[in-house]
Amino acid sequence: MSCAISGEICEDPVVSLKSGHIFERRLIEKQISATGRCPITDQDLSKEDLLSVKMHKNQKSSVVKPRLTSSAGIPGMIKSLQDEWDAIMLETYTLKKHLADVRQELAYALYQKDAACRVIARLVKERDQARTALADVQGNMAAAVGKYAPASNEMELEDEKGINAEIVRKMQSTAKKLSNKARKTKVKGLQLSVAKPDEISNYSEVSSHPLHSSSRPGILCLDLHPKSQNLVITGGSDHSAIIFDKDTSKILDTLKYHKKKVTDVLFHPTSNVVFTTSADSTAAIWGPNKKNKFQAQSILGDHKKEVVGCTLHPSGDYLITASMDASWCFWDVETATCKAKVTSEKISKGYTKVIFHPDGLILGGATADSTVRIFDVKQQNNVHNFTGHEGNITGLAFSENGYYLGSADETGVVKMWDLRKLRNFHTITTKGALTDLTFDASGMYMMLTGSKVQVYTVKGFSVVKEFDDHTNTVTSAMFGKDARFIASTSKDRTLKFYAAS
Repeated sequence: MSCAISGEICEDPVVSLKSGHIFERRLIEKQISATGRCPITDQDLSKEDLLSVKMHKNQKSSVVKPRLTSSAGIPGMIKSLQDEWDAIMLETYTLKKHLADVRQELAYALYQKDAACRVIARLVKERDQARTALADVQGNMAAAVGKYAPASNEMELEDEKGINAEIVRKMQSTAKKLSNKARKTKVKGLQLSVAKPDEISNYSEVSSHPLHSSSRPGILCLDLHPKSQNLVITGGSDHSAIIFDKDTSKILDTLKYHKKKVTDVLFHPTSNVVFTTSADSTAAIWGPNKKNKFQAQSILGDHKKEVVGCTLHPSGDYLITASMDASWCFWDVETATCKAKVTSEKISKGYTKVIFHPDGLILGGATADSTVRIFDVKQQNNVHNFTGHEGNITGLAFSENGYYLGSADETGVVKMWDLRKLRNFHTITTKGALTDLTFDASGMYMMLTGSKVQVYTVKGFSVVKEFDDHTNTVTSAMFGKDARFIASTSKDRTLKFYAAS
């Protein structure tokens, strides 16, 4: 009888009551003391499970005991090598078995991970669908409430909280700090340091950067950080926004959430927060995560159609979004709650642009019926309308002094409105459609975008410089601090900077 472990003839054989294998008592007892398991079947095994095998004395006498190594010579050495080989084989067998078990466990764990990822993806999709459904229900309920509201209310507030007294107090306090006198002093100071017309006339392209996906080419909007002028955020047709560092020419972050093109982007001036709006009928408030990468922290989903733009109150506490569903919403930035959703029976066409007045008490909005509308934000009343455009209004901006409002349309017409006299005091007709209009912080320059970038002086409205470096429609442009550089974006997928070379 040979041992199942060593393969040698047993001197003191025992048989396992559980597996039936025969072992040398000395070897199996060492194995039990070390592991407590059978080396062949890996079952639990104790010394009580071993049964001695009785051999007939004639059988015992017929077994030739191995000689001692010291007296065996070369055969003894071979025997020692054989013993070592047997031990290695036993260890190898154990390792192979353990490896097979680990592989099986790993395969099971990977299967569980894949299944968990699929479940998580499905739950996230269901959550988003539930949020959308909830927003639709809330909108339908608000519409139903508005349907039976008293007819004497021209503007319908779809948030019962509304713009309350505390919000009005904050807005008035901000407006007081930004009074005409203080704003006039600030503007005069800026005019002393702003670039002169002859300097801007010598500007040229200093850098060009292709951004966003080439499969859906086109950058539709941009914003410069009010404090850190090296930071630029752009929104594209590829449904994403990109934060770009002008100084290092590197993309710092890509913001992905929206399902359709991004229509507007905006930096918060004092907090590490950005805002985006999209044609998917949502707006988003973005903040940094633990890895200092921006993620969508709040989704603003009260609109039913494309959200065309957003504008931040001078205090930085409130945001207004406007939509093609002919409504604008007043949001508390900190809580991401809609304080008021404003519509009117007299306004049936959707909005194309929206902008806060520098004092934060007046809102300018352009609607698809080519009308520029002025709202009292505190009362949510449409207090005045400017008419005269014949095409969709694509650009809208207040001059920093607070006296003038500029509007541009897709027919190439620019109109300047005097807010004190409530009349159009100047009109510019350009060649080709216009896509945007903006003023610099000093109020000395106005910039138009369309087939090219055009810079005008506000006093006299003479052309200072034209930039035609883009190969497709220019969608937006902004002045840097003191107009020392200009940034522009285009449907040709490039972000360009112009400055003195």
